Amino acid sequence: MSSQSLLFRRVRTLMFALTVFPLAGQAAETIAPGKLTYGTAATFMPFEFMKEGKLTGFDIDLINALSKEIQLTPAPMPMEFKGLIPALQGKRLDIINSAMYVNPARAAQVDFVPYLKIGSRVVVRKGNPEKITGRDLSLCGKNIAVTLGGIEESQARADNQRCLDAKKPAINVMTFPAATDSAVAVAQGRADAEFLSTPGTVALLTEKAGMFEAVGEEFEADTHIAFAVRKGDTATHALLEKGLQGLVKNGTYTQLIKKWNFPDSVAIF
Repeated sequence: MSSQSLLFRRVRTLMFALTVFPLAGQAAETIAPGKLTYGTAATFMPFEFMKEGKLTGFDIDLINALSKEIQLTPAPMPMEFKGLIPALQGKRLDIINSAMYVNPARAAQVDFVPYLKIGSRVVVRKGNPEKITGRDLSLCGKNIAVTLGGIEESQARADNQRCLDAKKPAINVMTFPAATDSAVAVAQGRADAEFLSTPGTVALLTEKAGMFEAVGEEFEADTHIAFAVRKGDTATHALLEKGLQGLVKNGTYTQLIKKWNFPDSVAIF
């Protein structure tokens, strides 16, 4: 099956998934009337990042298109990733739009509207000086760079425990505010490897050709990323689902997937 056919099949799957959820009858109340105020940590290329002083990325394009679809004006509120959920709970935001990975701890604090499923890769310096073979015991005793508070940190800490259980040297988990900082640490030799999303890996290898390479297989490729809304905010939840359904039907969703050069392994659901 061609990558284009696979893409369209996944789009159809998303359309079905969005239609099976009942939509709330009431309109969502927004923090600022007529606006969709969203929190984002613009440090995660290619989803949300700063380029030439401007907020950009797949998630930014997606929320702009979705806001238009549901007739609201997008209003970004940049902040550190760790502050996103408190800001949402404190009603400073309508939603979180920051490639937030779905996990049980977060699901206990917010409700999710998933829009993509992705995996991760192990990224090393070109030439792989430490001979790392992937997300396996070759990481034991190495310095692994991850984004603070992101799913990559929990993955690396789980790997560290596996190393200890196998009587191998511990992993030194190095946390950084942004994936770009992790990449710099790897480039400078301060870190031996970085855990990075598969789309992020494609973007990094494209932007910094000749500096990095990915080793081993993609892992945890069934990881969902989602918009987050306050617990029990069924109106906003339904509004986002309805907007996503419209973007899939009019082809905008597929266009954005192609624009940002997401790999075939990325699943749309």
